[in-house]
Amino acid sequence: MLMAPAHQAAATTTQDIRRAQRADGPATVLAIATANPETCISQDEYADFYFRVTNSEHLPQLKDKLKRICKKSGIENRFTYVNEEVLKAHPEFSDRKLSSLDARVEIASNAVPELAAAAASKAIAEWGRPATDITHLIFSTYSDLKAPSSDRRLASLLGLRHTVSRTILSLHGCYGGCRALQLAKELAENNRGARVLVACSEISLIAFHGPEECCLDNMVSHALFGDGSGAVIVGADPVDAVERPLFEMAFASQITAPDSEGAITVQHMKGGMDFHIARGVPEMLAGNIERCLAHAFDAVGVAARWKDLFWAVHPGGRRILDLIEEALGLDNGATAASRQVLREFGNMSGTTVIFVLNELCRRFVADGAKGEDWGALMAFGPGVTVEMILLRVASGLKGK
Repeated sequence: MLMAPAHQAAATTTQDIRRAQRADGPATVLAIATANPETCISQDEYADFYFRVTNSEHLPQLKDKLKRICKKSGIENRFTYVNEEVLKAHPEFSDRKLSSLDARVEIASNAVPELAAAAASKAIAEWGRPATDITHLIFSTYSDLKAPSSDRRLASLLGLRHTVSRTILSLHGCYGGCRALQLAKELAENNRGARVLVACSEISLIAFHGPEECCLDNMVSHALFGDGSGAVIVGADPVDAVERPLFEMAFASQITAPDSEGAITVQHMKGGMDFHIARGVPEMLAGNIERCLAHAFDAVGVAARWKDLFWAVHPGGRRILDLIEEALGLDNGATAASRQVLREFGNMSGTTVIFVLNELCRRFVADGAKGEDWGALMAFGPGVTVEMILLRVASGLKGK
């Protein structure tokens, strides 16, 4: 009769293995960084720039309309990959009727991961551990349509190890960053020792084209969208004296607004990405936001007053922020971090919430957390989808 070696432990169950795989504490934001392209355009000058580079000066009424939209946008500056040099090399980008998708994708396949690397390198430096300690990479973008995609290229640019587990998210639009953070939370909490790099990078070149009288919602998008990248490192059970916990991620949810499937649409076509947003979307979001918040806080058994929370809201536009503040009865200034990002950078799609989270960090470091403990990070996009993550200020920001 064969006997098991004396040193061999008793049979291990799958449940034992599962328990050993899980982290002890909640997922925590450990580092945040952002980056933008070099070209910065003043919102006051954008209409003149846009109609000049697209050879559309023969449409003065549309130009005046864009100027009015820009003036009301709450935006002062935007950064963009699209400049006169790019459009001089590719005049077809200005006419959506011409086939230009191949050229756009070729440019984006290099520009998108390179912009992401600029933010991710800064996040890794802030984190304080080597890039080879990253175990998972989640990359969100609507701008890159090739495979291998931006996640593979970014891993190479950063020198991540070959065993890093990569996930690419595409076409989530303005809720892409929040979706990526929710997945990072799940990975960090279910894989002991995991360190997840979330990278979002968007260049609006994929959707850039000249003005059209028949598509005024595209005119709105040209008045709002900018380019940028953001990176966040997420992990559970921070290593003392090495990692600085910024925010604990307590709960995450996704809710789809009823009867909203066609309200926000995105489609890649031969002339680039076609973007449409229906009238009434800001009102739709404001009408559903309290239900989404109540669902999240009920799930964790926490009674919260909306006025007591800190807010990291995707600034899809100034009206969205105005209506959400009104719907929740928030004090003036509650969404100040979101408005600051909108003012300085515009709407950078899914990347924008990372900029807002970074701005909140900056404010907490400068002014202290002021007892603010619970907060809500939220973003909205096609679906109409509402993504939400409940946050708590962690020890790395308290008392600073």
